[in-house]
Amino acid sequence: MEETQQMARTWRFLPHDESRVRGLSGTLNVAPLTAQVLIARGYESAEQALTFLNTRLTDLHEPDELPGAAEAADRIVAAVKADRRITIYGDYDVDGMTSTSILWHCLKLAGATVEYYIPSRLDEGYGLNCDAIRRFHEEDPEQIVISVDCGIASLEEAALARELGLELIVTDHHTFATTSVEEKTNGAPAEIALPDAACLVHPRLPGSNYPFGELCGAGVAFKVAWAICKRFGDGKKATPRMREFLKAAVSLAAIGTVADMVPLVDENRVIVRYGLSSLLENANPGLKALLTVAGIEKNKQLDADDVGFAIAPRLNAAGRLGQARLAVELLTTENPERAVQLAQYLDELNKNRRTVERRIFKQAKELVEENPDWQNREALVLAHPDWHAGVIGIVANRIAEHFKQPAILMTIDRETNIGQGSGRSFAGFDLHAGLTACVEHLITFGGHQAAAGVKMHVDNIDAFRDTFCEFVAENHEVTERDLELRIDAEVRLADCTQRGVTELDRLGPFGQENPRPVFAATRVELAEPPRTMGEGDRHLSLRVRHYGTVLRAVAFGRGEWAEQIEAADGPISISFAASINEFRGRRNVELRLIDWQPETATATVPPASNDTST
Repeated sequence: MEETQQMARTWRFLPHDESRVRGLSGTLNVAPLTAQVLIARGYESAEQALTFLNTRLTDLHEPDELPGAAEAADRIVAAVKADRRITIYGDYDVDGMTSTSILWHCLKLAGATVEYYIPSRLDEGYGLNCDAIRRFHEEDPEQIVISVDCGIASLEEAALARELGLELIVTDHHTFATTSVEEKTNGAPAEIALPDAACLVHPRLPGSNYPFGELCGAGVAFKVAWAICKRFGDGKKATPRMREFLKAAVSLAAIGTVADMVPLVDENRVIVRYGLSSLLENANPGLKALLTVAGIEKNKQLDADDVGFAIAPRLNAAGRLGQARLAVELLTTENPERAVQLAQYLDELNKNRRTVERRIFKQAKELVEENPDWQNREALVLAHPDWHAGVIGIVANRIAEHFKQPAILMTIDRETNIGQGSGRSFAGFDLHAGLTACVEHLITFGGHQAAAGVKMHVDNIDAFRDTFCEFVAENHEVTERDLELRIDAEVRLADCTQRGVTELDRLGPFGQENPRPVFAATRVELAEPPRTMGEGDRHLSLRVRHYGTVLRAVAFGRGEWAEQIEAADGPISISFAASINEFRGRRNVELRLIDWQPETATATVPPASNDTST
């Protein structure tokens, strides 16, 4: 068990004040466990807690408040009424697909002549590109082009559109471009540079004061569609038909929001909460077919995990393997038979993606092992000519988590000697800032703090690695706090009843910055030997006993724990999240194992008396 003890995370128990818990529990008429989690997350007063628990759709800010949305809506409505062609230029990830689909449905409903264009991830890369801009102009110079989930850093492309006289509306949420390479490398502070488009829509547009800056691309597209619908109504409210469309569109916005891993707080939490409840009720033929191939039952109450682990990966597989347009077709088709064909095809693509992902992950770990000096650096930059450009972003995330440091993975094109890839952050490191500091080595890059795409010449990879690692070393430090596992409460497994877990779901939907509550139980025994499950025995399944209560626990991607747990001498401590598993009409409490430790090795950090951090 030496290896397990060395790898053990420190468990930090969040503060517990019995009198405050009892008071909030009584006032809200909720279980003490729910009250404890609310207090641990900063909702100490009944008013704060009720506001959080009773989220309403009306909590969304009016669409015209979103910077640029009113002007964009006016321009789009004018184009529709003038019968001008409209092309939606989307990104190839799930956020881009759902953004494209939202606007496409909206404009079709308005009677527009509308098409969509999704660039190839493998051939064209992220964002607007000049070849596409020229092609749009050649096909119809009078058309209007609307970017969704991309474009805010496409300075050259916007300039070309302006030069050609092509009306370009940019709707995006990503990080802005900054000033030139020369200014950055000479030590001058970087300044935001905005594309010269006809109109920009962005929640963090400079000079604006929009109250929530963390919308994803689909959230922005939903707000623009809402503004358009109002204009086809009486200016304040949409027509009844368009209101029905918006009820369905919020489910697409929810899928994009969860898939893009933006914080599930404020407006994002509202969108996802109501989008999930709308998804089954208002699903179009494509979403119905997708839910079927994903094995999601019709009467199931959806949560964010259903999107994150079942719906989004199947859509994302199409984009990662260069066929994103098929995913948008699935989300927009009204033909049930075509929807079934597309959903089944995307399901097969996702299976292929998983196979490729496992191979690249294995090769990436081997590369690090073959270069011991890389392990002592502050970040990892890995490249291989046989890696699939569409999958390495997922693997970069797994590598960052595995080695606990920022990671950038690239595939190398043997003909052009160009490396193209993706990076993922770790422990809050600002990846976009790191790439900005290394811009002299790059052909292009884009993204945000947590994830980004890069392109560079193969001859620059070593120099980029040195500069990037130096920037990480000087500007980021992984602290013990970053590696802590924060525990909302220590519980008995008997406390994890269906009623209690269902009540905790009121705190959801769960995701970034609003994680599912994490609990700990000590002196837990095995009810039966652990076993592995899934492809390649990647996952862990076990049954645990705690003072007479027996529950099933699973740990995804942790098949190696089976042998370690079985070899533990005596009881163990477990940390977990509790959820309701629905299968064939049966509902059972299931634990999602997050960490475990031998009983004698449990490392804990008691909270400070005034610590209410999450």
